[in-house]
Amino acid sequence: MAGDGAWRVLLVDDHLVVRAGLRALLEADPRCVVVGEAGSLAELRAALASTPADLVVLDVAVGPDNALDALPDIVSAPGRPRVVVLTMHDDPELARDALARGADAYVLKEAAAEELSRAVEAVMAGGTYLQPALGARLARGAQAAADALTPREREVLRLLASGHTNAQIAGTLFVSLRTVEAQRQGGKA
Repeated sequence: MAGDGAWRVLLVDDHLVVRAGLRALLEADPRCVVVGEAGSLAELRAALASTPADLVVLDVAVGPDNALDALPDIVSAPGRPRVVVLTMHDDPELARDALARGADAYVLKEAAAEELSRAVEAVMAGGTYLQPALGARLARGAQAAADALTPREREVLRLLASGHTNAQIAGTLFVSLRTVEAQRQGGKA
């Protein structure tokens, strides 16, 4: 954090007017000070190398580039900045991908300003944040995928989660090793 206790924020969006709006919104919070802006991935990498940041607010699409590809650079930067992905992409799978790659929050640009503030507070407190409506859609998708599994596939997954090897599962369920491998892949062998 900045010496005065403020969170040092780096804004990454390829639209200047969006960055100006984000700057105004975030700096209305006395805990935030915008220390840099980037309109491309090259500018982002240069800013990370020269400007310590506690928080990066990142759009998914920065010009022609997928900014999620820069997440490894961000999360390995000195001080491990927290990352809030702020995007127009209302896709639960994209949100899952962003979080899996190291983002700490995923918020849609259509959200209210308070939503972004809640996300910033959550990640700066060490937590994660997923916009609730998007989180609900993600959970429904996960439930639908789980419901598509056969009882035997669920049993194989339960045993895997318990730390059993394929061979141990085959012995426990009295099936062949190939059957276990097929059921791990979603096949019905």
